[in-house]
Amino acid sequence: MTPILPPDSQVPAGQTHRRSVVSFVRRGGRITVGQQRAWDAHWGRLGRDVAELPAGPLALDEWFGRVAPVRLEIGSGMGEATALMAAAEPEVNYLAVEVYEPGLAQLMLRATGLGVTNLRLLRGDAIDLLAEHVGPGSLAGVRIFFPDPWPKTKHHKRRLVRPDFVALVASRLVVGGRLHLATDWAEYADVMLAVCSAEPLLRNEFPEEPGGWAPRPGWRPMTKFETRARDEGRVCRDLMFVRV
Repeated sequence: MTPILPPDSQVPAGQTHRRSVVSFVRRGGRITVGQQRAWDAHWGRLGRDVAELPAGPLALDEWFGRVAPVRLEIGSGMGEATALMAAAEPEVNYLAVEVYEPGLAQLMLRATGLGVTNLRLLRGDAIDLLAEHVGPGSLAGVRIFFPDPWPKTKHHKRRLVRPDFVALVASRLVVGGRLHLATDWAEYADVMLAVCSAEPLLRNEFPEEPGGWAPRPGWRPMTKFETRARDEGRVCRDLMFVRV
């Protein structure tokens, strides 16, 4: 397993932390005319590149223009669910990190169309973001919905949800903050449950439910991806763990 930084660490000024094995593929893909317009109009205000951030924790209160609980979504994809969830929680400072540029552009297009003002976007590696630019105990919640399951055994080392990553996430949550995961890949769901259950800073919010899975929350939007997974016979599972 390729280690990440210890949960309470910050990278010293002038240094960068990069891993040889990452959990994502930097896909290509052509940006549409509408997405390009959204990028040109809004990225300068709403978005930043993780690799270009100054050393130390992000000044989120300044970026959002207010003090409010911060919820981080890792892997916002094309933004179908993210824009709706940010719109449903105007009292929260909603932060989304994604590596796919057309996805970020589409998210800005969706969010501005909904009149969302409490959303900021980051392009880059979520682990670098958490390790270098998010301080301990500063997040009200972290959401990771349908991360790449990397189904081949030889690729399991690329999976995002593993003990060192979960320890890092847990350290960034406030006491009472929630880590919420969802996946349609049964074997990966079992791994997620085992890894999160073994983290001493986390407690399963629904231990009494069958298998320890959380009921699917009605507020989590049903995306085209999840609908397709269900149509293909894959069961979607949610897990919710609270920082103790």
